[in-house]
Amino acid sequence: MKIPYYQLAAFTDKQFAGNPSAICPLEEFLDEALMQKIARENNPAETTFIVKRDGYYDARWFTDNKELDLSGHGTLSSAFVVFTALEPALDRVKFQTKSGILEVYREGDHLALDLPARPAVRAEMPYELVLALGKLPRHVYRYATRDYMLIYDDEDQIKDLDPDFEELLNVQTHGVICTAPGKEVDFVSRYFMPVTGKDEDPVAGSAHCTLAPYWQKELGKTVMSSKQLSKRGGNLMVEVLGDRVKLMGKVVSYMEGTITI
Repeated sequence: MKIPYYQLAAFTDKQFAGNPSAICPLEEFLDEALMQKIARENNPAETTFIVKRDGYYDARWFTDNKELDLSGHGTLSSAFVVFTALEPALDRVKFQTKSGILEVYREGDHLALDLPARPAVRAEMPYELVLALGKLPRHVYRYATRDYMLIYDDEDQIKDLDPDFEELLNVQTHGVICTAPGKEVDFVSRYFMPVTGKDEDPVAGSAHCTLAPYWQKELGKTVMSSKQLSKRGGNLMVEVLGDRVKLMGKVVSYMEGTITI
């Protein structure tokens, strides 16, 4: 069996930055265990498998060790593959996913992605999270049981965070978003998620579904600029549209090839 393979980076306009992603177009989804093995072997943060249907694509996302319910950068990168390699005549594509229908379209030299908003509510900070981060935030929020979001006072505090990831694994959560006002952008963030096998997400589109509603209320703006302060770094524009969040970013191609199984 031969499977087309594309490796890209989303939310950046340069190589060796942004969030790396592997895209594998299929005729039909493979056995789930096999897709998990392929994702583990590929080794970017996530591998997206897409299957063309009548007027849309089915999409599933896998990290090294689990299937995800949402991946913003995986969806954006999948759209880039559709627009540049699979169906270059298109300027808009829909993906059927575990988070519903996600639509990506060209907007100038950016790609725009429409995702469901995931607003967080005030919460208590678990003691294990205090131990893991070693730096108390100004406020603590949580989206459902998925993510904590910690609000800090300034960008430097976010840059200086040095979590104890072994301790962070003791926190009952998918991930921890840390955010503060930015110096040159509206807000900055980092996203820690060791439960997935990757300590820190380079640029998390899904986390911005929680970040954007919060900063809209704080800043009184619906369109905002954002920077994720991981080692690779990434830049986004976000727009809050009621119960939806639009993410805008660029995608850079790195490699094309074939997987042989």
